[in-house]
Amino acid sequence: MENKRLELSNGQLKWETMFKLLLKVMSVLLVLIIVGVLITLIIESWPSITSQGIKYIWGKVWDPVQNIYGAYPFLVGTLLTSFTALIISIPFSYAIAIYLGEYNPKGWLSDLLKNTIELIAAVPSIIYGFWGLFVLVPLVRTLEMKLDILPYGVGVFTASIVLAVMIIPYGASLGITLIRMVPSPLKEGAYALGATRWEVIRNVIMPYTRSGLFAGVLLSLGRALGETMAVTMLIGNTTAVADTFKNVFFGPGNTMASVIANEFAEADHTLYLSALIELGLVLFVVTVIINMIGKRIITRVTKS
Repeated sequence: MENKRLELSNGQLKWETMFKLLLKVMSVLLVLIIVGVLITLIIESWPSITSQGIKYIWGKVWDPVQNIYGAYPFLVGTLLTSFTALIISIPFSYAIAIYLGEYNPKGWLSDLLKNTIELIAAVPSIIYGFWGLFVLVPLVRTLEMKLDILPYGVGVFTASIVLAVMIIPYGASLGITLIRMVPSPLKEGAYALGATRWEVIRNVIMPYTRSGLFAGVLLSLGRALGETMAVTMLIGNTTAVADTFKNVFFGPGNTMASVIANEFAEADHTLYLSALIELGLVLFVVTVIINMIGKRIITRVTKS
C-alpha cells in the first residue's frame, strides 16, 4: 500500500515538473516571439531609419513620389482617435459594469445585456465601418453644418465614435467580473453601518476594483490603437495636417494603421515600403510605452 502511494506521489511529481517546464517554455517562447517581431520591424525599416533619421517622427509631409516621409500626421491621428474613443467609452463601460455587476447581476435582462455586449465585441470591424458610413456619417455631417464646419462627415470625430462603440465591451466585461468578485462581507459591513447603495459603490466597490478597472481601460486603449479597417473607412485618409484643432478633430485625418492598410500594396520601391514598415515600428513602440505607463499607474494605485 505504501509502495503504491509512493509511486502515485512520484507520478504526480513528474507530471507537475513537466507541466512547470511546459509553462516556462511557453513563457520564453512568447518573449522570443515579441522580440522577433521587434527585430524584424527594425531590420525591414532600416533603410528608412538611415535615410530619414529622427525627423521621420516629426515630419509633417508624406510624399512617396518625392521620397519624403513624415509620421507626425499619422501619430497625431492615432493618438487623437484612440484617446477620444477611450474618453467616450469609459462612462458607458463603467455604467454597464456597475449595473450588471451590482444592481442587476442575475435574471433574463442581465443575461440579455451581457450577451449583447459579447456580441458587440464579436462583430467584425468592417461591419462597424459600413454602419458608420451609412448611419453615422450623415448625422456627423449635419452636426458639422450646424457648427459651421466643412461637412466632410468622415474624419477623426466619426472614427472615434465608432471606435468607442467597439471598445466598450472590453472594459465592461472585465468590470462586471471584478465587481462581482468584491467580497460580500465588505459590502454587508457598509450596509450595516447605514451606507446607501451609491455609497457602497463609491466607497467600497470602486476603490476595491480600481486597479482592475484601469486595466480594462488599458485593454480598451490597446484595442483602439491597433484598429484598422473601421478607422480606414471612416477617418477620411488624408496626409494633410489641419491648421486648427477644430479642423483636426472634425476634419479628415489618418492613423498609422490606416496608412499601412491603404498604401502597403502600392509601395513600389524599397524606401517607400521601408517607411511604411517603420510606421508599424512606431505604432509598436507607442503601444508598448502606453502600456508601460499604464502598468506603472496601476502599481501606484494598488499600493496606495
